[in-house]
Amino acid sequence: MTATADTLTPAEERKRWITLYVLCTGMLMIVLDVTVVNVALPSIQDDLGFTQSNLAWVVNAYLVPFGGLLLLAGRLGDLLGRPRVFLTGLTVFVAASLLCGISQNQEMLVGARFLQGIGGAATSAVILGMIVTMFPRPGEQARAIGAFTFVAVAGGTIGLLVGGVITEAISWHWIFLLNLPIGIVTGVLAARLLEHDHGSGLQGDADVPGAVLITTALMLGVYTIVGVAEHGWTSTRTLGLSAVCGVLIGLFLWRETRARHPLVPLSIFRSRSVAGANVIQMLAMAGLFGIGFLGALYLQRVLGYSPVEVGLAFLPATLIMGALSLRFTAVFIGRFGARNVLVAGLSLVALSLVLFARAPVDGTYVADVLPIMVVQGTGAGIAFPALMTLAMSGATRENAGLTSGIVNTTQQIGGAIGLSVLATLSTTRSEDLQASGASLPEALTGGYHLAFVVGAALVVAAVIVAVVVLQPPPRGDEVPAYDPVEGYEPELAEIV
Repeated sequence: MTATADTLTPAEERKRWITLYVLCTGMLMIVLDVTVVNVALPSIQDDLGFTQSNLAWVVNAYLVPFGGLLLLAGRLGDLLGRPRVFLTGLTVFVAASLLCGISQNQEMLVGARFLQGIGGAATSAVILGMIVTMFPRPGEQARAIGAFTFVAVAGGTIGLLVGGVITEAISWHWIFLLNLPIGIVTGVLAARLLEHDHGSGLQGDADVPGAVLITTALMLGVYTIVGVAEHGWTSTRTLGLSAVCGVLIGLFLWRETRARHPLVPLSIFRSRSVAGANVIQMLAMAGLFGIGFLGALYLQRVLGYSPVEVGLAFLPATLIMGALSLRFTAVFIGRFGARNVLVAGLSLVALSLVLFARAPVDGTYVADVLPIMVVQGTGAGIAFPALMTLAMSGATRENAGLTSGIVNTTQQIGGAIGLSVLATLSTTRSEDLQASGASLPEALTGGYHLAFVVGAALVVAAVIVAVVVLQPPPRGDEVPAYDPVEGYEPELAEIV
């Protein structure tokens, strides 16, 4: 596919959109794997004999390499070729999923989860970079990014439902084994559809020290964050590891200003849209995780929902998010500009958190939960495609993988920090309320309310950054929402 976007034939155009759906399928598999495991943790604990403290490593063994390797994987995609990194990561992920599925002891499962994290990082880090280079025109790029964003943001909610159904109907082993047919088909199609791209090549004096510093810093940072629940924010362990992480990041930045071929050219952050969008994403993801995690706990522990019922409860938000991300948000971005759409969407996300902070102990789904899901799905469905568009606005063909890796890294770090902070605040508040004589449901609800309020404040902070830092597009510079002349977007029925 050597033609430009202006001269593609209908067959080439159709191939381009099918390639997008294949890449999104790969991303969906990675995202689903996080939440389906969370739902299956009790069954895994009973079957393999995990203690409560060791059980956390079924999740953490994946998160540490995943969050730590995203930036490096994205940059390697620029240097070695993004399709090559994608397919290598997919192969590792599928092989590790097989090992997870046949695990009969704790050590094998935790080790396989670590390999899954490595594969997941390599696979997901380069997808957004490939999308923006495949779809260079603003209008079509907004639609393509909308599809990716729906998968990246809503996939976790889908995982709640899928994980609950599979665990209850078959076995926890199958939440991993299901990745095999999906991953193999995705890999075969991607190998046939993706352009051959050898990247810019590794330079003779490649920035190996920079790669070691930033990868070590990020993995140590994620490891520190996931241990907060057990050790606390002010513990010697947390403060000490945070200090070491800060030193490593400082050394990395110093290295990048002096390396002849830096791993991360710091000039990429000169763009206010790119830098501002990544700060906004960290704040927004920190707040949004409050709905995904603590909202599910409220439904289970206070209202008594089963895992499958929790997934169904979140389904309206997922459907609304999908409808907006896949079709309508591109129209809004073209009409009002990405910054304005982002501000409106994040404001709705903040409102949904405020509404959740008012959910009562004896709440009902229709009166107290469904309105929240509608508001949250609407807000996320228009905010995050606009945010991804802004974050990738400075990407070029040479650094699209790096930019994609940065976007994915800030998303993961923001979510991990937010989850740790909100979960800690919620637990502390619930314990205080219960010690004061409140019943368990009342104490739990009170803890969740505090976390939702703090999450709303984080999202409001993201709105403020968007208003102050991001610049609105010049008059007449908005992108067209949809122009049939731009290209042909096949319906899913045609692909099948």
